[in-house]
Amino acid sequence: MSKQSFNYKGLAVFFSHAASAGARRVAAVIVLSTLFSPWFAHADGVDDLKQFYQSTQSMRAQFKQTVFDQKGRKLQEVNGNMLLQRPNKFRWDYQKPYEQQIISDGQQVFLFDIDLQQVSVRTLDKVLGTSPAALLAGGPNVEESFRLTRLVDYEGLQRVQAKPKQKDSGFQVVIISFNHGKLAEMRLVDAFNQSTHIVFSAVEVNPSLNTTQFLFTVPKGVDVVGE
Repeated sequence: MSKQSFNYKGLAVFFSHAASAGARRVAAVIVLSTLFSPWFAHADGVDDLKQFYQSTQSMRAQFKQTVFDQKGRKLQEVNGNMLLQRPNKFRWDYQKPYEQQIISDGQQVFLFDIDLQQVSVRTLDKVLGTSPAALLAGGPNVEESFRLTRLVDYEGLQRVQAKPKQKDSGFQVVIISFNHGKLAEMRLVDAFNQSTHIVFSAVEVNPSLNTTQFLFTVPKGVDVVGE
């Protein structure tokens, strides 16, 4: 599958709108994962999600992301690493063959496509509440942007469904699954009925992180689109 096809159709869109007219659709999803205290082992998915915002100030994890088309055929698979530091700082590094970086410094969000040498920029307030990023950088008021519904447990996982309240969010639904308090995976269905499945591993809760990891400087010669 070509790089161009991957970026237009491969992943649920992180930016819910193009950064500017003619800007390229970005292939990435921002999500979150963490471990919860043992006494939440029997809580449902909604409780686990809410507890995340109360207990996690920083985190580090690895992820494996797989994209499927409308018929369930695998389109692409990519691995990466992610970091989170409250308030509103996060970083996702997608590895080869589709290298991308998504970095929020708490005010702006930068998506750097290394192969295309292009950076898309949006202010954080225009990302939160209209994309899955709100589930990462949000807080206890997440229900202001999403309708949360507890789903029946599946394969031993506790699940919560999050539907955006805004119709132009770029995706239809997110299902977050927990394994006895530990966030295990995330499934998203975008506006094109493509689905993205993300599995988390090696999760570290509240590690000490360097704030410089959430800073982004536009490299020389790189095109910038957006705000």
